[in-house]
Amino acid sequence: MIIIHAKFYVNPEKREGFLAEVKPLIAESQAEEGNIYYDLYEQSEQKNVFIMVEAWRDSEAVKFHNATSHFTSFAGKAGEFLSAPLEVKLYNAEETNV
Repeated sequence: MIIIHAKFYVNPEKREGFLAEVKPLIAESQAEEGNIYYDLYEQSEQKNVFIMVEAWRDSEAVKFHNATSHFTSFAGKAGEFLSAPLEVKLYNAEETNV
């Protein structure tokens, strides 16, 4: 399983535009084959800092996702909403029973 954390530092003046653009990305990504979850959260201690938390079945699912029109469209616009560079972290995970 591949887990991705993408952190967005959103310009407060562009917050509503960011949220409007990201909603279709979330819905369409959640419907993709190979997606386990794809959710956006706002940090409780820092307004306008969002983290997209994604989990994918494997690297092939991530490659497919990265080539979709909903992802490439959002990625092409994301920079206009940000007040700092996007931070992306990828993790290779294994599900366990604790």
